[in-house]
Amino acid sequence: MNRISIITIGDELLIGQVIDTNSAWMAQQLNQVGFWVSRRLAIGDGRRDILRALEEESARAEIILITGGLGPTADDITKPVLCEYFHTPLVVNEEALENVKNIFTKILNRPLIERNLKQAEVPASCRVIQNKRGTAPGMLFEKEGKIFVSMPGVPHEMKGMMTQDVIPFLQSRFSTHFISHRTLLTAGVGESTLADHIEEFESALPPEIKLAYLPNYGMVRLRLTLNISEAGSWESRLDQLFADLKARVSEWLVTDEDIPLQQAIGKLLIGKKQTMATAESCTGGYVAALITGVPGSSAYFKGSIIAYDNEVKKNLLGVDPRVLDQQGAVSEETVRAMVSGAIRALGTDYAVATSGILGPGGGTEEKPVGTVWIAAGNAQEMLTQKLWLRFDRQRNTELAGANVLNLLRRFILAPPAKGG
Repeated sequence: MNRISIITIGDELLIGQVIDTNSAWMAQQLNQVGFWVSRRLAIGDGRRDILRALEEESARAEIILITGGLGPTADDITKPVLCEYFHTPLVVNEEALENVKNIFTKILNRPLIERNLKQAEVPASCRVIQNKRGTAPGMLFEKEGKIFVSMPGVPHEMKGMMTQDVIPFLQSRFSTHFISHRTLLTAGVGESTLADHIEEFESALPPEIKLAYLPNYGMVRLRLTLNISEAGSWESRLDQLFADLKARVSEWLVTDEDIPLQQAIGKLLIGKKQTMATAESCTGGYVAALITGVPGSSAYFKGSIIAYDNEVKKNLLGVDPRVLDQQGAVSEETVRAMVSGAIRALGTDYAVATSGILGPGGGTEEKPVGTVWIAAGNAQEMLTQKLWLRFDRQRNTELAGANVLNLLRRFILAPPAKGG
């Protein structure tokens, strides 16, 4: 199987100023067409680092994909380093030059300066990949049977080149494997307990099929991956094993699709032709953002009331001031009232509510940082849960959001007896 290495270039990646989403997207797209990425490497804007990475990755892989360092400023040194590595000079590519001129004079209506014109310079020995979404062209090289492709670090531009040029070229030059995944999502069980529970199943898997555990925010995804040269009858075998796995984890199963929890809830609501809303205090609209991040969520999501202040809880959600005075905003009674108020105010079938102390300050001895109450229900019944979260503010927010959505999922599937 042909090995692929991805090199992302930029000091901003190493200091955490920019998150590398390029390599993750590239790996996903390549995997879908039968290529497997064996390594991903992030390096800084240094000549020696780039040269070393090119040398080392070409010794490991047949295909080396590079993003970043193709801009017009002094810190963008990828092109001259590539010239050094491939022993070739820079030359002006006329088609790329026309593209730069067109973008600045006709689209941006900005003056064209010498620095911009340098975007059209490319190593003489490369095959130029024209940039239909920006000014910096891509470059494809061949050396000792290895393929090197350098693309801009701007995600929108890189994606255009990968989709329209790079992947089709790789498919025409290299054989691909048959790669197929089956993924399910569990909740309410830890990774270690899950591994013990399915140990016999995992140990009996054939070498062609691998099992991966992907824990995140109180949930664990299990993924079976088939990676072979030809499908044959193996895909039906994969389906049989996946059905066996689902049966073994049925008590914790959320969905047998590779989709996030919020999308699984959306499918439940669409199936029932019902709607939901959120009433959020400590999560500040995070749960609503998760839900509306799913295309088509307007079919089942009515809206959100971000009741961060107690006055909003009282005036918009109808929380009894005596509850807030006696029990406090972070209490079971308050989140129950918030659910009821959201259902009334927004006219939905279901609602969820969050109220808590996410940190880093604001805790008390009775209610320390990380104390969160959540609720989910309809106009008649609801489920509540108290959480003790122990991380930083961002992760506590994400955990609270995941837990309240799972609470809603449980409620939709099996609402408690009235008064529960």
